[in-house]
Amino acid sequence: MVLQRINFIIDTERGDIMATTNFSVRLDSDLKKRSEAIYGELGINLTTAINVFLRKSLTVGGFPFDVRIDEPNRETTLALLEADTISKDPNVKGLDAEDALRELKK
Repeated sequence: MVLQRINFIIDTERGDIMATTNFSVRLDSDLKKRSEAIYGELGINLTTAINVFLRKSLTVGGFPFDVRIDEPNRETTLALLEADTISKDPNVKGLDAEDALRELKK
């Protein structure tokens, strides 16, 4: 049997009675401590901060911020290194924009 504690709170903006539930999250203790400190400075606790995050996620239909890899992948990094090497090689003939367009049309 699974027991789940359900509380009821009143949404003061709408006057609705809403059921609430508890859930547990495992996280690094330092992350928790630092997060509690920053949200404490904003006048809210971590539970409220998580609720704000989840509500905003529902509003925007996903993460409420960009989630991306800021570093280029291996292939891009190698291409950038190759381009840098070529640009510094005095034996490589450079192309102006018109020459480059002609090369692309071939």
